[in-house]
Amino acid sequence: MQDVKQLELILQQDGIVFLTYGGFLTQSLIVGMTDALEREAENSELSMKISNNIFTIFIELAQNMMNYSKKVSSEDFDPKGLILVGKNNNGNYYVLSQNILDEKDKQKIEPKLKIIKKSTKDELKKLYREARKSGKNTHEKGGGIGFYEIAKRCEEIKYEFISIPEDTTKYYFKFKAILGKV
Repeated sequence: MQDVKQLELILQQDGIVFLTYGGFLTQSLIVGMTDALEREAENSELSMKISNNIFTIFIELAQNMMNYSKKVSSEDFDPKGLILVGKNNNGNYYVLSQNILDEKDKQKIEPKLKIIKKSTKDELKKLYREARKSGKNTHEKGGGIGFYEIAKRCEEIKYEFISIPEDTTKYYFKFKAILGKV
């Protein structure tokens, strides 16, 4: 029930939610959810730019959850997570995700997120180009260019790693990309 209460709190704080999914993720499920988002974007008459940014961020975060999620108290891979797409009370669209990571993945991701968080848009573009040119981490698990892609397409990112009491080597990884207003 704690998870339901957390979801209710998110909904109260963040306003309208267009898509919510929690559970096992597959590539075909992501495609289906993207189709649902596309219909919602058409119904809401979103601009092509906002729609494309939402889709790209959603896909990047969903794939991160598929590639990194772990089970609590186990090293087993477990492609589960929570993902929300909505519009907050300030009129900004957002994509929020949560999944479980192990210490190793946290150590890969956190330094990049710290750099991204303090970078300007121009610096992000440069970092993105450098990462693409290097070829390092572009087609494998490792927190490659996906977070740069997300940061280029949104106004702000927020993230946190919350230690899991039952397994101190695992963390809830919460990530929120906030896009501009329509």
